[in-house]
Amino acid sequence: MYDKDGKGYINVADLREILRALDDKLTEDELDEMIAEIDTDGSGTVDFEVCFNICLQMLKQLQMGIRAFLLFASKIWNFICFVFRKQVRAIIQHQTVKYDVLPLSPLSKHRLSLVRRKILVLDLDETLIHSHHDGVIRQMVKPGTPPDFVLKVTIDRHPVRFFVHKRPHVDFFLDMVSKWYDLVIFTASMEIYGAAVADKLDNNRGILNKRYYRQHCCVRYGSFNKDLSAITSDLSSIFILDNSPGAYRAYPDNAIPIKSWFCDASDTALLNLLPMLDALRFTSDARSVLSRNLHLHGL
Repeated sequence: MYDKDGKGYINVADLREILRALDDKLTEDELDEMIAEIDTDGSGTVDFEVCFNICLQMLKQLQMGIRAFLLFASKIWNFICFVFRKQVRAIIQHQTVKYDVLPLSPLSKHRLSLVRRKILVLDLDETLIHSHHDGVIRQMVKPGTPPDFVLKVTIDRHPVRFFVHKRPHVDFFLDMVSKWYDLVIFTASMEIYGAAVADKLDNNRGILNKRYYRQHCCVRYGSFNKDLSAITSDLSSIFILDNSPGAYRAYPDNAIPIKSWFCDASDTALLNLLPMLDALRFTSDARSVLSRNLHLHGL
């Protein structure tokens, strides 16, 4: 289109059109100034190679501007998604849950007085919470999903941040079962991490004071096994809630399985357990009920 005669240059009028096409925000004065800098001898023509380099530079600047805009737009979109997910999780986590706890009848009070108060052992990861640490975002957690709290711990002299997500309704669940059972945290995680998570879940309520960690586990078949007899010798009055069947391999009659949780905000597994846990406290031996569910453990 330009340099029609093939002499290797174009006139300044054509150059003016090219520059205006590349940047329509340029004023006439700015165009005059740019052309004056290029056409230094005032011949009215510009070497084609010089013109090409100028146009290429302007295209690169335009490309950088587009990239900057797209990056900015991406950050805005991620922020909007972050706020939306946080609000949705807050609504689900704190929505009103109706579980009627009616006063016990005299007969029920009498029956409850005849049995020992039982111990409910609770696992942490993928049972009550899910977490990931710096630099590791598992596919199960959508990028931008806000954690419920962040823990800063030192492991092997290295500071590590854990982003912890609470299973839906865990606060309500703990509040309810703490009225029926003595609660014990038993996690295969390191104490420095498990203790910090338990402190957050307890939230100064004093319901998760008794805790066991990795050092209290036995390693069998390549996995950490949780020894319930280390907590009490009376196995009729203790049972564990854990997503990992391997953790209670030695005590299948003292276990309640639960599906592993990672990020599903609509999960109701903890709520669904409340009716059974409400009734189980009246039994003289928890194993008489839980031994009927062995097919659910997948051992």
